[in-house]
Amino acid sequence: MHIEALETSRYKVYPIRTESAHSINYCYLLVDKATRQGALVDPSWEVDTILQRLNGLGVELTSILLTHSHFDHTNLAAAMVHRHRSAQVYMSRVEIEMYAFHCRNLHPLTDGDPIQVGETLLSSILTPGHTAGSMCFYTEGVMFTGDTIFTEGCGKCSPWGGSASQMYDSVQRIKAYPAETVIYPGHSFGAPPGQTLDYLQQNNIYFVIQTKDTFVQFRMREKQPAAMVFY
Repeated sequence: MHIEALETSRYKVYPIRTESAHSINYCYLLVDKATRQGALVDPSWEVDTILQRLNGLGVELTSILLTHSHFDHTNLAAAMVHRHRSAQVYMSRVEIEMYAFHCRNLHPLTDGDPIQVGETLLSSILTPGHTAGSMCFYTEGVMFTGDTIFTEGCGKCSPWGGSASQMYDSVQRIKAYPAETVIYPGHSFGAPPGQTLDYLQQNNIYFVIQTKDTFVQFRMREKQPAAMVFY
């Protein structure tokens, strides 16, 4: 399923909606306009859909960016490297070591590490909370947030490496980026991906909560309607 691309003077971002029997995910293809080199964020499900997009756009896949190690965000990483053997795979070192993730051409990242895609430079932002080593990727104008931040809320703080306290800190860090930054999460729970950070600051309850104690109590409260119901 094709969704309208975002175009800037340097790059274009193509959201790709994919699904399996149990999950709907968004992965993203960032294409550097000067070189036609591309970065694929969190490839999951529907390998043919992703390959058709790459081939149809004439993109040289050089980078695969993984926000965290959960299977629904990483399951096609190996398949994409098999087809694009020079593509390099990036994930935070904390995530790799905590969850023993492995993949050919894998590079561990630390907070702030740069990733070059043609003439487009992305930076790595360590944002633990959903998992121990969750990471967002930012270039001027856009941020890919995986399961750390959704338009409507934030990711689950799972018992194995997740932390609501760290999630609060990660949200505060993301809030400091420019208000016009377009946010591309791994899932949608109502609003389509591609809303601005300013929109989230006004409509996402986890951006509105001011204190860490309140944030932690609310995120971990008992009897939530569902894990991904955020009110």
